[in-house]
Amino acid sequence: MKKVERRTFDISLKREDGEAKKMTGHAAIFNEETRIGSWFREKIAPGAFSESVQKDDIRALFNHDANFVLGRNRAGTLTLKEDDKGLAIEIDPPDTSFARDLAISMERGDISQMSFAFQVLGDEWEGGETDNLDLRTITKVKLYDVSPVTFPAYDGTDIALHSRDAFRANLDKPPVEPPDYSVQRAKIRLQEIAA
Repeated sequence: MKKVERRTFDISLKREDGEAKKMTGHAAIFNEETRIGSWFREKIAPGAFSESVQKDDIRALFNHDANFVLGRNRAGTLTLKEDDKGLAIEIDPPDTSFARDLAISMERGDISQMSFAFQVLGDEWEGGETDNLDLRTITKVKLYDVSPVTFPAYDGTDIALHSRDAFRANLDKPPVEPPDYSVQRAKIRLQEIAA
């Protein structure tokens, strides 16, 4: 069985005239190398998400927690598409207390990064020339969720708040190991099987 993985990238929150705030940005950046611990380097190839965003049921969650759903592509509250930069997203969050609290935390800069959960379906490996680390190029994934997060897996990611008149500067956060949500995902899978 293939393992679900997570990576972190850009997101922002914006408000169009008279509309509720929307979270926008890129859940992944193409061809940008990331070090995966001391094991290998990794980059995502353009097209890696194209099939998944068309056919899979993908959620926007806060901190990868299924109890805090911000949007869903099949409900029309999460839009995902590949552009020249990477996987572009737009989340139309619900008018709920946790979503309003998240927006305030984003405005303050407390939540400044995002992550995505995926399963690798296709990859290519090259021998390590940089620090003797092999390079994995991800060519195809199954995407599970995109998530604004408190503790991202990687430094280079950010989340920001956009409004009509202002943009809150992104904050750099030190790298922190993300929590392990495998038990929660297993419970969800068991609930889906039982249903």
